[in-house]
Amino acid sequence: MYDEKEKTILFVDDEESILDITSEYFQRKGYHVITAKNGKEAKKIIESEQIDCCFTDINMPEMNGLELAEYICITDNTIPVVIMTAYPSLDNTIRTLQNGVVDFLTKPVNLNQMELCVKRVFSQRELFIENLLLKKEVESKERLEKLNQELFYKIDELNTLNNIMNVFSTIGISSDVFMRLVDMTLEITHADESRFFVINENVKSPIEVALSIVSQKSGNIDHNKPVKTTGSIISNAKGNTRDDIGIDKIIMENISDEMPLLVSKNNGAYDLPVDIRSFMLVPLIIRDKVFGVLTASIKKENKRFTKKDLYYLSFMAHNAGFAIENLALYENIYENLFATLYAFVNAIEARDPYTQRHSDRVTSISIAIGKELGCTLEELDILNVAGHLHDIGKIGIRDDILLKPGKLTYEEFENIKQHPVIGANIIKKLGLWDRERLVIRCHHERFDGTGYPDGLKKKDIPFLARILSVADTYDAIASDRAYRKRMEKNKILEIINEGAGTQFDPEVVNSFQKVYKEGKIKH
Repeated sequence: MYDEKEKTILFVDDEESILDITSEYFQRKGYHVITAKNGKEAKKIIESEQIDCCFTDINMPEMNGLELAEYICITDNTIPVVIMTAYPSLDNTIRTLQNGVVDFLTKPVNLNQMELCVKRVFSQRELFIENLLLKKEVESKERLEKLNQELFYKIDELNTLNNIMNVFSTIGISSDVFMRLVDMTLEITHADESRFFVINENVKSPIEVALSIVSQKSGNIDHNKPVKTTGSIISNAKGNTRDDIGIDKIIMENISDEMPLLVSKNNGAYDLPVDIRSFMLVPLIIRDKVFGVLTASIKKENKRFTKKDLYYLSFMAHNAGFAIENLALYENIYENLFATLYAFVNAIEARDPYTQRHSDRVTSISIAIGKELGCTLEELDILNVAGHLHDIGKIGIRDDILLKPGKLTYEEFENIKQHPVIGANIIKKLGLWDRERLVIRCHHERFDGTGYPDGLKKKDIPFLARILSVADTYDAIASDRAYRKRMEKNKILEIINEGAGTQFDPEVVNSFQKVYKEGKIKH
């Protein structure tokens, strides 16, 4: 066997911080470390140095990691190559497996994980070289089929990992993460039951928040496509059963070391409930603290969990932890940002006592009309944001124009007409709310094309902006203003109705009339 302490490792990555950290770490471990910023630099090193193992990123300038792997495979296919990437894909996976790559690590890579990979590579290098020679010498059908099968299993594994990453990168709210965790556990490991528990230092036992179970009904149930039941459960509220107590106990006894647990066969050593034949447990860690625990159970005699199942479960928990942390950060930023912008709107409305709470009322009216028109929840959320912020552009309008009690001059009105553009530009600079930005920009467009700022006509005006336009106009004429008192109810409705087809979308006006008659619009 090779003595890894005397071996030379080549790290190739265009991020200097990664090279510095890995170089310092593995030098302390006794390895000889050489670094390169791209494949082109690495080629020159390989031509002049004896390299025993190469770790390389995929995306690099001048010569990427896949091209480097191909070069190493052609030049010296006894050098094991380990690919590191943050964005694994099926095409890259196939290319790397065809070019002598022995492992595929997903960034961010833990240094301990990298060290374990190095030890495994060196301990198996003799066998690796032997297998390469055997591949060249043996061309029998049996050997080729075996190699193809190994390739298939590797691709299948990477597809599973890629699927896990994609699922947790697209979840929009934190609560969905827990439900997706337990559902995917059944799908990937073929468990009969999966639970997620939150660990809280203020309570004595884990709190169960998600459960997914394969139907245990006898008869024509296809266990390859399990029938699942999912739901949110608080164990303390429903009372602990004997099974709950057993699982709670094993969680509390094994969670302190933050390590996953695999009980391939329940022989009573862990005090599991007797109906559980095989069991897995992995911690979900956020900011170096255990946030929760994911468990999986098999209750059938003929099935057992494997180390590969435990690996998948750990990978899911790892990605779920990142998703929860990122969602929590995003939700906090989103709430703070919206609160700041809304404060600006309040400041604008506070300048004019006649328009205070205008944005709140416009939002409420818009949502009422939107519901009548069958808007989706996403569209109603867009109306909520755009409604509250539709006049934020008035922060750029001078007080002597904005608060003028008399009729505006042509120049003053042209100045006022800029507030939708100013508001849209404020939202644009935040890099958020693209659809909301368009609604804000277009809420003064007219159905006949004579509005501002762009003179859009009919269906060219965003649908939600057509809704906001009716709500904004109604609240404006139904409120006291610096230059006039609010209009009478009949006059208000007459103006809205007469505007159908010219100022407003007739369909939106019809829905406005209906919700108004039903008393859903308060003023």
